[in-house]
Amino acid sequence: MDKIVIVVQARMSSSRLPGKVMLPLLGETLLARMIERLQMIATPALIVIATSISKKDDIIEQEANRIGIPCYRGSSEDLLERHYMAAIRYGADVILKIPSDCPLIDPRIIDETLDFFFDNRGKYDYVSNLHPATWPDGNDVEIMTMPCLEKNWKLATKPLEFEHTTPYIWEHPDQFNIGNVKWASGLDFSMSHRFTIDYKADYDFIARIYEELYPINPRFSCEDILNLLNDKPEIYELNTAYAGVNWYRHHLNELHTISSDQTKIIA
Repeated sequence: MDKIVIVVQARMSSSRLPGKVMLPLLGETLLARMIERLQMIATPALIVIATSISKKDDIIEQEANRIGIPCYRGSSEDLLERHYMAAIRYGADVILKIPSDCPLIDPRIIDETLDFFFDNRGKYDYVSNLHPATWPDGNDVEIMTMPCLEKNWKLATKPLEFEHTTPYIWEHPDQFNIGNVKWASGLDFSMSHRFTIDYKADYDFIARIYEELYPINPRFSCEDILNLLNDKPEIYELNTAYAGVNWYRHHLNELHTISSDQTKIIA
C-alpha cells in the first residue's frame, strides 16, 4: 500500500498573529487540536509537523514531542524544500499538504478528497479541493504523488512557489495531471465563510466553535459548524470581515490560475 504522509507546516513567526498555533483551545494548543482532527480521518496516514531550524520554533518541536507526532526541521525560508525533505525523511509515496492554520478542518473532507485520489489511481499527479475552492476556507486539502512533489521542488523558481509550496503545480497543467474535488452540496462558501486563522477575530471565532461543539461531539463536522452559525449568527459575525481574505491577494499578477474574485483585499 502507498505510504501516506500528512505534512503540517507550522511556525511561530506569523506576521498577523504571532504564535497562533500555540494559542490555547479548550486546554490544549491550537496545533494539538488540529492534529487531533487529522487523527480522525479513516485513511491510515502518518502525520508529520514540519517546522524551521529557527530557535524560535523550538517550541513547535517540543509540542510535537509532547503530543507524540514526528517533527521535521528544515529551511526557514524555503517551505517547499522543507515539505519535500520531510516527505523523503518519512518515506512518503503520497503527500497531503494541510496548513497548520486549519483547526476546524473536517476529517470527512480529507477522506473524501483521498477517496477521489485513490479511486482515480494513476490518473492524477495532484488533487485538491482548492482550484476552485468551494468548502468554507479552512478545509484545505492538497494531495500529490512523490514524483509530483519532487518535480515541483526541482522546477520551482519563484519566491511564492517556495513559500506556498504548490503554486508551480497549479500554474503548469501542461506538466501535471491535476484533479479537483468540489463540495457535493453544490454550494460555494469559500468566500463567505472563514474557518482558518490569521487574525485575532479568527481565533475568537474558532474558540467559540470549540466551546459550543467539542463538548457535545469532538468529531464535529463542517455541517455542524454551519448549523451552529445559522442558530447563532453572532458567532459568524466574529470574523466575517475577513471572509475571502487570503494570500492570493498579494500575487494576482503572478498567478494565472487565480482570479480576483477568489480573494478579497482588506483596507
